This record gives sequence, structure tokens and C-alpha cells, in this order.
Amino acid sequence: MTYQTLLYEKKDGIGIVTINRPQSLNALNTTVYNELYDVFEKIENDDEVRVVVLTGAGEKAFAAGSDVSEMANMNTLEIQKFIATIRRASDRIYTLSKPTIAAISGYALGGGNELAMCCDLRIASEKARFGQPEINLGLIPGAGGTQRLPRLVGVAKAKEMIFFGDMIDAATALSWGLVNRVVPPEKLMEEALAWAGRLAAKSAPVLAMAKLAINTGVDTDITSGLNMEARCDALCFATEDQKEGMKAFLEKRKAVFRNK
Repeated sequence: MTYQTLLYEKKDGIGIVTINRPQSLNALNTTVYNELYDVFEKIENDDEVRVVVLTGAGEKAFAAGSDVSEMANMNTLEIQKFIATIRRASDRIYTLSKPTIAAISGYALGGGNELAMCCDLRIASEKARFGQPEINLGLIPGAGGTQRLPRLVGVAKAKEMIFFGDMIDAATALSWGLVNRVVPPEKLMEEALAWAGRLAAKSAPVLAMAKLAINTGVDTDITSGLNMEARCDALCFATEDQKEGMKAFLEKRKAVFRNK
């Protein structure tokens, strides 16, 4: 697949999506969002890909936000259309049945931080910086920041980030629960791919059930979440991988999952 603003490659069951606009710190414009939707839609239907790593080209930025040069002269109707484009891409990434890992180098600001939060796991370089600076432009986050950020770091910390618009460093992001792990810059992709490789060795349909149960549960009441968990767990018993997993446990060997 060839894209104007993305690079995409597959290897060993891992899809690697790179936002490729380093000259603008990987700023997110309409083309980027449309291409992200397209590539993740294709990944959803590609059985060869079991895990996805999303990253940005260069060391300066994962994505330094939505492209202000595109947004500056939009009217209300135009920005609503742009937000709908963002939502379409963001929802496609968030609801992907396969695990997603954001590998974050440099700035993840505004829409960049919101994009990273669409992924299941986030690994950051020690040099990464996070923020929702929209308040300084006379805006609020419009790509999920007011909703996903409180769910990850809590309401008080989300308000601190959004109200003040200040950046936080990688260590702070880790302590707040915004990222899962912080590594030296030179180890970023190595660690992300190592995590992806471990996930690729798990059962794809069972991982999909785990992701569905978690994502559904956090957005509903506890009773509905527990009901979804029970349904997803029961569906695992319809897979060959569940049979293999339990058989391997009883035989004291490593399970070999076939994603069936």
C-alpha cells in the first residue's frame, strides 16, 4: 500500500504504521486522518497482521498535533466536518480487533496525544513530551482528549493538562498512567516490536475478546461490563486456541496458537 502521508510495512505478523510528515513534526491533517482510516480498515481485514505498531517519522515528534495551518481559516461547518474525519479515523483505530501499540518519540501534543490514546498500549521515549495545548489557541481538545484522557489519568489530572495546556515529560506521563513504559530513545522501536512480537504469539481471537470486554466495560456500568466479560469469555470456548491452551497447560508445555 502506498500513501502520501504514511509508511506501512508488515513483518512477522506485525503491521508498522508510520506518520511520515517529519518536516511538519508529523502534524495531522485531513489527508493523514483519511489515510489512517484506510490503512487500519485494511489491517482489520488482513489475517496476516495480528498486532499494529503506530509511530511517527523522526525523533522529534510522534505527532505535534492537528495541522493548525489547515484549521486556522475553517468556519464552524468546516471544523465539524474535520472533526468527523478525525472521529472516523480515531474510532477505527480504537475499535480495531487487534492490539495496537503507540511508539512515541518526541512530541505527542493535542491531536497527537489524542491519537496515541486510541491505541491499547503506549511506549514512550525518555525524550517524549505530552500535552493538550488547545486552550492556548482558544480551543478545547476535539479529537477525544476531554473523554479519553480522564479515563486514563483521572479527572483531576486531565483537567490540569487541558486547563493549563502545559506539557508533561515521559516520567510524569508514566506516573500518571498515560503511558505503559518509558525507554531510552534508541530502544523505542526495539521495545515496541518486542511487545508486538509477544502479542503476535498469543491467540488473535482471544485477544480480540479481551480487548472487546475491556473497551466495552470502561464505557458502561459494572453490571453491563461483567455481562460483556462473561459473553466474551464463553466465546473463547468456541475457539481451537482455547482447547490448545488448556491442553498445553495440562501437558506442561508451551501452547501453540493457530488463531482459530
